[in-house]
Formats: sequence, C-alpha cells, structure tokens
Amino acid sequence: MRRTLTQVIPVYTVLSVVCALMILPLVWAVVSSLKPLEEVYTFPPTFGVKDPQWSNYREACTRLPIPRFMLNSLLIAGASMVGAVWTSSMAGYALARIPFSGRQLCFTLVWTSMLIPAPVLLIPRFLLCDLLGWIDTYKPLIVPAWLGGGAFNIFLFRQFFRTVPREIEEAACLDGATRWQTYRHVLLPMARPATVTVALLSFVYHWQEFLDPLLYLSDFTTYPVSLGLRMYESMAGTWANLLMAASLIALAPIAVVFFLCERHVMRGLEALSDTSPG
Repeated sequence: MRRTLTQVIPVYTVLSVVCALMILPLVWAVVSSLKPLEEVYTFPPTFGVKDPQWSNYREACTRLPIPRFMLNSLLIAGASMVGAVWTSSMAGYALARIPFSGRQLCFTLVWTSMLIPAPVLLIPRFLLCDLLGWIDTYKPLIVPAWLGGGAFNIFLFRQFFRTVPREIEEAACLDGATRWQTYRHVLLPMARPATVTVALLSFVYHWQEFLDPLLYLSDFTTYPVSLGLRMYESMAGTWANLLMAASLIALAPIAVVFFLCERHVMRGLEALSDTSPG
C-alpha cells in the first residue's frame, strides 16, 4: 500500500531527529579536536571553530605514542580476527553439516553460553592465564579467539552454512572431495558474507577491548590504543582536545573498514533470520 505524504513526513522527521542525536557526539568530538584546550570548556558550548588547531592531531601522536598503541592494537585485533574466522567457521560447518552423536547438544551448549555474563569468567580466566605464565603477554588476548572464535561467530557460520543447498556439497563429494576439501574449497568461499561479518565484528571487538588488556598488561609499551586513550585522562590533567583528536585517529581505520565491508556484513547478518536456531 502506498503511503501518503502526511504519513511519510512524521516518520522521516522522527528518524532524522534520532540520527541527529546519534551523530551529535561524533560532531562534538571533531569540533573539540580542532579547538584550543581553554575553548573546549567554554560555557555555553559552541559547535563553531574560529581558528582550527590542526596541530592538535600531530601533538596527540607525539604527547603519547599513539602510533605505537595502534600497532599493538593491530597485532592483537588482526591475530584474533584470523583465529576467530578460522575456528568458528570450522565449528559452524561441523554443527551444520557433519552428523555426529550429540550434535544438537553441542549446539545448545554453544548458544546458551552467550547467556553467561562476561564478568563471571574474569577471575577463572585470570587464574588460568597466571598458571600458564601468560601475564604481561598478548596470549590471553589472542589465544581464546583461536579456541572456537566465540559463540556468536559459531552460530552465525552455522546458520549461513545451513542456507547453502546440500546438492552443492553432494556434488563435491561425488567428485571425490573429502569433508575438509568440501569445507575449505567449496563452502567457505561461498560464505564470504559470514566471513566478512565475523572478521569485522571480531576486529572491532578486539580493537576497542579495554578490560582484558587492563588486567593482563602492565608494560606501557605493550598497551593497545584503548588503554593509550585512557592515559590522556590520567596524566597531567585532562587534555580533552588531544583526547578527541587521538580518539578520531583511532576510530578512522575502523570506520573505513566498516564502510568498505557494509554490504557483506548486511548479507551475513541476514543469515540469522533465514533459518531457525534449531
């Protein structure tokens, strides 16, 4: 049914207001990053910039080693992303395509594990990592991603593999392909939307992770950018303008990657609604 103009205008008005409220903090961050420190705290606040201080971005990268922090984050997020994609895709394929005793029970345990609050696991994980001698290393931040890749990622791959027609897998088997070859050379390339979605979500999660690096890292030179940004609030007062500039620098890679992968991410998330959880 075609909507009239009087029906469309209120809907778009509400959506425009909501979008404006959501983008307001980003606009404020951009404006603050270009102001001198004393102008950031003026009241009433203003969104105009009389004399843009582009040097704030250079100073933000020199006052604290932001490039070094970003390289540390890139190492942690990149290694975790590869492990999450690889292991969760294998687990998802097994739960979707390989019949074995207790498969439904395993899947039930996987998706119910998403109901466990993360703080409940903090102390057991820390004690285990301390026992293994992993404190002050990147292992507690990277290795868990290589042990299944996360319940949501497994669920996403499992749902996507269930949408692939079984005739494709049967044709590969008739050609002599093994289970591993079918997964690696047939189904995994077809699961590009799910792969991109899991890769992006995993990368963003580990890039902005704050609590785990705070628990396991104590060496200043090993800090990721999430901890590095926090240092602007704890050293020599609050440099709000430099903090905003450094935050935008840290946000830029994530924003670029997301906009480049948005189409695949939307297709990957559609797999969650294409099939039932069971």
